[in-house]
Amino acid sequence: MCSAVFLFACAHAVEPEPTQLGIALPETYSLYEEAVPAPDRWWETFGSEELNLLITETLDTNLTLKIFLARLEQSQALAVQAGADRSPDLNLRAGASETSRSIGDQTVSDSSFNLSLVSNWELDFWGRVRAEYSAALLDVEASREDLYAATFTLASEVTLKWLEVISVRSQLALYQEQLETNQTILELMELRYLKGFANVLDIYQQRQAVAENEAGFPQLEARLQTLLHDLAVLGGKPPRAELGLKTAKFPDLSGQPEAGIPADLLSRRPDLRAAGLKLRAAESQVAAARADKLPAVNLSATAGFRSATFSDLLERWLTTLATNLTWPLYTSGKKTAAVTRQEKIVEERLAFYGQAVLNAIREVEDAMVREHRQTDYIESLNRQLEISRNGFREAVSRYRKGLSDYLPVLTALTSTQRLERTIVQARLERLNQRVKLHRALGGGWMAEEFEKTGD
Repeated sequence: MCSAVFLFACAHAVEPEPTQLGIALPETYSLYEEAVPAPDRWWETFGSEELNLLITETLDTNLTLKIFLARLEQSQALAVQAGADRSPDLNLRAGASETSRSIGDQTVSDSSFNLSLVSNWELDFWGRVRAEYSAALLDVEASREDLYAATFTLASEVTLKWLEVISVRSQLALYQEQLETNQTILELMELRYLKGFANVLDIYQQRQAVAENEAGFPQLEARLQTLLHDLAVLGGKPPRAELGLKTAKFPDLSGQPEAGIPADLLSRRPDLRAAGLKLRAAESQVAAARADKLPAVNLSATAGFRSATFSDLLERWLTTLATNLTWPLYTSGKKTAAVTRQEKIVEERLAFYGQAVLNAIREVEDAMVREHRQTDYIESLNRQLEISRNGFREAVSRYRKGLSDYLPVLTALTSTQRLERTIVQARLERLNQRVKLHRALGGGWMAEEFEKTGD
């Protein structure tokens, strides 16, 4: 990244007050439990060097971030343009002309040469230029926050896909283990059939179980490949690029991170900061539109040389100082409409900001509740799995003793294997909710990331 990101770092705006939004922020979140401090780079809590390296490389090479960086630099250029109107300009003019006219039977030619410096400046009595410059600076800050929001979202997206890669690999390993179990049972049943201890229906039922296992591989393998393709493209690489991802086991989940209070989101979330800055920029544009309805005073000055011959050009000089007053007496409502439009833009952005704040609080609440309930769900699944395995062992024992047919064995086996697969998906969902909670809480590590790579 380039250091131009910090060209206007001094231009900060205060977030709109909640009372201005017409909403009351809750003092705390509804679900509060003992939490642990988390590092700003939250993915490090997963304890995976592979993930740390993957995110670092992706942030350096992602093309979407380059798009947002280019937009930031465009807004910086616009701010420079807006700021230039606060000072007089200076232009060098040089010209030569020749005029011919007829006087009787004669043609008379007049020549003229000029060389001058010309300057123009609008006296910003009503603050129009100043307001437009302020809006431009706020747009720069908003563009920077958009870049930070995209960076934050990208880190979350990479983590979610990395976790799903682990989930798919875990499911593939589980399917392979279950397939081997089912094939072993099928071989034993075929031996029992040859000895007259099993019937052909039992064999067909077990063959169906084997076939169901085999049918699970193609979709999982396809999903694994598409996830790797996604991660490669996020890193600015071709889909089939080698990423060197080897992890096949879920990371351990630490305690829930400190959520703070809902009001903290106003300063921690880059998308909320961007929305607040865009609101302030719109308010500055209202001030500029109102000032545009008032008289404008322009100063112009010219200093230079003019002569009828080029050789005498530098011997004859002249200066001019002029003042112009422009008062828009009648514009068919054009300037009034411009003010009204800007005022409605402020109302729109205020409502957008308020909705964004409410959505941010909801996202934190949702992620906390879902992770909490997902933990309960996993514990329930583990209890079910233990009961199902006990039932399977009992069904096998009764089948071997000839006390029941094979259907209870198959039912218990199918239930056990389904629960094993469900637990893998449930663990993934719990980790996903942790990522979503970190994303909902926001952070400030993005500025450090760009400062580190901006030299």
